[in-house]
Amino acid sequence: MTGSALVALALVLHPALWRATRLVVTITHEGGHAVAALVVGRRLRGIRLHSDTSGLTVSSGRPSGPGMVAMLLAGYLGPALVGLGAALLLLDGHALGLMWAFALLLALMLLQIRNLYGFVVVLGFGAGLGLLSWYGAAGTQTAVATLLTWVLLLAAPKPVLELTRQHQAGRAKHSDAGQLSRLTRLPVALWLALFGLLNLGGLGLGAVLLVPALTSLAG
Repeated sequence: MTGSALVALALVLHPALWRATRLVVTITHEGGHAVAALVVGRRLRGIRLHSDTSGLTVSSGRPSGPGMVAMLLAGYLGPALVGLGAALLLLDGHALGLMWAFALLLALMLLQIRNLYGFVVVLGFGAGLGLLSWYGAAGTQTAVATLLTWVLLLAAPKPVLELTRQHQAGRAKHSDAGQLSRLTRLPVALWLALFGLLNLGGLGLGAVLLVPALTSLAG
């Protein structure tokens, strides 16, 4: 499990590896938008994933109000929240259940994908997790589930930093933070700070949960 944490850190920090890792984060980001849209009563129109690791979730409904705010918030908070949920399942000894949960969520997401690239990515990722859940050894399943958990927790703050840089360069007017600013009349910087603080908080809480378990196993 310690090895999984170190591999996850390398996947997040190494520039060449980050591009592939970011796809996992984007899938979770767009999944967060989609789930929130359904919870608040919006109609989900589809999800797109692009080769530049960006994504788009389209829904219809009231263009303002708490529901729209909740849907926009859910994207950048999605990876940290899913990572925390995954950490709790791991600590409870449900690594296989976590793998099946990831595979099931990807299968449901596949029904909403509206472009070929996104379809291939989600299908491949989901099929890989499904096959590993069915045929993989228990140790391998635990290692992969732990790796995915650490990747989500460690990676969650990085897109917020990237988004902050884009806003500083004037290249992200239509981002989630930009839309939230227009809806609430609060500064973009406030939403970026909130994204960053909540994601760092998620990482910190996840580490508090997982590191003692790693230490006890190492001992």
